[in-house]
Amino acid sequence: MTDFSSLYQKYAQDVFRFAYFLSGNRADAEDIVSEAFVRAWSAPGAIRQSTVKAYLLVIARNCYRQGLRHSGRRLPLKQDISDPRLAPHDSAEQRAELEYVMRDLQQLPEVDRTALLLSAVEKFSYEQIAKTLGLSLGAVKTKIHRARLKLVQAREQRR
Repeated sequence: MTDFSSLYQKYAQDVFRFAYFLSGNRADAEDIVSEAFVRAWSAPGAIRQSTVKAYLLVIARNCYRQGLRHSGRRLPLKQDISDPRLAPHDSAEQRAELEYVMRDLQQLPEVDRTALLLSAVEKFSYEQIAKTLGLSLGAVKTKIHRARLKLVQAREQRR
């Protein structure tokens, strides 16, 4: 039996970061993390310790994709609430850049975005990404390269 409290402590931030970059929305990412751990907890059989992170990220991706199918039923919340903890001048540029990157990420096809995030954020090897996404090694390298090019092009267009 797996100790889910320690699994959650160890992997929750990684799964949240992945879900946040994948969805582009903090609330959706929190829901994805919750759902991923509930599914892992209720899954039959034991989780192999060597693949726990990949297992949880695949569940998070599946939750995200399932959410896309049901997204027509949701209305977006207004995002006009400011965070009083941020220094206006010092962080305005960083926040703007992050918003641009998040918007540009959302323009990428889901599988390209997932491959890029697994590589850049989660530090998965190309082989791990290929196995996780069920793609060939060449396809993974191509998807990551093209995703990076699209992000660079989008950034250059803003300048």
